[in-house]
Amino acid sequence: MVMILLPPSEGKTVPQTKATLDLSTLSFTELTELRSKTIESLVKVSEGRVSAARKILGVTANQDAEIERNHDLPSKPVAPALAVYTGVLFDAIGINSLSKSALKNFSRDAYVVSALFGLISVADHIPAYRLSGSTTLPKIGTLSSLWSRAVAELLGNADEFIIDLRSGVYQKLGQIPVEATTRAVVPRILQKMPSGPPKLVSHHNKATKGRIVRAIAESGKSLKSVEALAEVVAALGADVEVISPSNPAKPFGLDVVVPVL
Repeated sequence: MVMILLPPSEGKTVPQTKATLDLSTLSFTELTELRSKTIESLVKVSEGRVSAARKILGVTANQDAEIERNHDLPSKPVAPALAVYTGVLFDAIGINSLSKSALKNFSRDAYVVSALFGLISVADHIPAYRLSGSTTLPKIGTLSSLWSRAVAELLGNADEFIIDLRSGVYQKLGQIPVEATTRAVVPRILQKMPSGPPKLVSHHNKATKGRIVRAIAESGKSLKSVEALAEVVAALGADVEVISPSNPAKPFGLDVVVPVL
């Protein structure tokens, strides 16, 4: 079995359902108390002075609708996280075009480390919300300090091979603990340049990660090692290199080099 860790997206699709948030139905109920605490703080901020909410949530006046999404959040409609999150990475997965079996694999194996909910399955039902991983909430502090220990503990207790595709901000919400590093990999996406060494490129990075997730879901393979992942990624036409950690406290690396745009 594999556990794919994804970042959330800033962009979200507002669910059009009658169901509302039920924290007891989310994966990892150990996080329910922290989730409730975070939601309460976020709602209070969002329903307070707009100028203060903008500053705390890092939005402009043109994004006031994002703040309004957080009003009375527990009563807002919910849908599976895989349908709520949008953006380059999720678009590249092409969730709506996955076969029935691939969608089943994705729903089982993919997880999001969320600023609001901590670690959740993409199959968990959540509302659209505005909260980034770098936010500091009143009476809570930084979200990394809130979630890091609890999420890391869950990752340490998991049995699956972990593929960490999160961005740096969301890795801070729960680092892969030492006890899990031998069964974890953090891929790095690089782009070939017309000359010189490959470079990191943000947009291409997210799109490539999405295509990797899709390839894993479509393969139906039970990935148990970085070498097995490298085979799946190489089949996409990328150059891959397994990076063994010099520090045993760190997970494996996998450099994925894709062609120039």
